[in-house]
Amino acid sequence: MTTNPLPSVVDADTWRRELDALRVREKAATRELDAIAAQRRRLPMVELPDYTLEGEDGPVRLADLFDGRKQLIVYNHMWFPGETWQCPGCTGFTSQFTRLEFLGNYDARFVIVTQGPIGEALAYKRRVGNTMAWYSTANSPFGTDVGAPPGGGFAVNVFLRDGDTVYRTWHTDGRGTEQLSYSFALIDLLPYGRQEEWQDSPEGWPQQPAYSRWSGSEEIAALYGRDG
Repeated sequence: MTTNPLPSVVDADTWRRELDALRVREKAATRELDAIAAQRRRLPMVELPDYTLEGEDGPVRLADLFDGRKQLIVYNHMWFPGETWQCPGCTGFTSQFTRLEFLGNYDARFVIVTQGPIGEALAYKRRVGNTMAWYSTANSPFGTDVGAPPGGGFAVNVFLRDGDTVYRTWHTDGRGTEQLSYSFALIDLLPYGRQEEWQDSPEGWPQQPAYSRWSGSEEIAALYGRDG
């Protein structure tokens, strides 16, 4: 006899009825997400100044981050000055994005911007095996102006370019970034879910403090980094 908590065992017909009932809610959520995306496409936008950031090859204008495309997604990566290992949440989140070329079909690009000096940022990128393009806003107010100031949190911003003029079209932070992550989508399919205390789970389900199962930055570096 197992001592592990398990879902109740039922016959196939009962299981199908329960699944069909859940599917109604899942389809409703999908339609709601479609409606949210439609509203997002109708958001107004705000024109931005001509910021200059730092890239691997030196100073680069914000308009040039688009690399000739019209649309740009920016992940603002948290940065702690002087630390060997940066935010594990940001490190883990961005480590998921290894094949981004498909965005070119949509006239778009996805990059990382951090408050860290470009040399340190690029060294960290290599250390943890990140494959995205990194830029630094250490000498620019850009990070502060888009919701990711020095010492502040992370964020996702979306921009649209018309010639050399750049507009900010969307922003989110906190759990708003989860919609971009495949890891949570996969974990939430599992019977035990994320196994975090804040989640609504059946009595006896394994639950631990939030973030306790997340991979640390050193673990990510060991798995994906140059020296891993």
